[in-house]
Amino acid sequence: MHHPRREILRLVASAAALAALPRSARAENYPARPVRLILGYPAGGSTDFVARILGAWLSDRLGQSFVIENRPGAGTNIAVQATVASPPDGYTLLFVTTTNAINASFHDALPFDFLRDLAPVAALAELPFVMEVTPSLPVKTVGEFIAHAKANPGKINMASFGTGTISHLAWELFKLEAGVDMVHVPYHGGAPMVTDLISGRVQAGIDALPNSLPHIRSGALRALAITGAARSAAVPDVPTVGETLKGYEVSGWTGIAVRPARLPRSSSPSTARSTPVSPIRASPPGSRRSAGGPFW
Repeated sequence: MHHPRREILRLVASAAALAALPRSARAENYPARPVRLILGYPAGGSTDFVARILGAWLSDRLGQSFVIENRPGAGTNIAVQATVASPPDGYTLLFVTTTNAINASFHDALPFDFLRDLAPVAALAELPFVMEVTPSLPVKTVGEFIAHAKANPGKINMASFGTGTISHLAWELFKLEAGVDMVHVPYHGGAPMVTDLISGRVQAGIDALPNSLPHIRSGALRALAITGAARSAAVPDVPTVGETLKGYEVSGWTGIAVRPARLPRSSSPSTARSTPVSPIRASPPGSRRSAGGPFW
């Protein structure tokens, strides 16, 4: 899949100082061996692509391999469980998305406590999402899509990149706000969802814009709207959903987390969740949250 370099670099430019600390300021000998970066999505989607760019950049900067490990399934919970089960030594990192935060309140019986068992390392970037349809669907705007869905209740398949993900919840919010009845079809990631959307096996989808952008530009998919508060510079002619449904807004974020080392209760708050990953704790420029801020 071809991703225009300029859009991808803009998307991950906020990671440009992720490891910007000079070597003299880094934790001694870290990393001394390859680092795993676990991802809750399959290869080929936007999240995977951003993670691989980040991993390659960190490998070059820190002199050790950052190995991307795809662990899709269970709405990213399989990846979280693998990270939580790893030694708290900083050599297993989790690529975190909005979905992880959703799961923390969406599920009552997870085998981990997301807030307790993981510590934020750095915020990376906010991801825009796009509502799109297969070109054979006879709609070109959100208004036309709503009218078509109301005329065909229960007949339109709305695809997401997983049950309980931000893509899924964005659809559920749309259904409530628009008053339409559609059938949810979950996938294990954006890449397989887009494949079926292009072929017409499903009629509509909500995906991360970078993943679908080449297909939108080629005409293989039709963008109806951006789900966030503002239009995207990558597709400035595509309106937001909120321009039709007032108040509708959905966006996502990405970041890095690690299983923290646990110190005695008497330790100070600043060290109680310490990690050996200081080389990658520098706050990314342009991010809306610093590494030590309210990441989730």
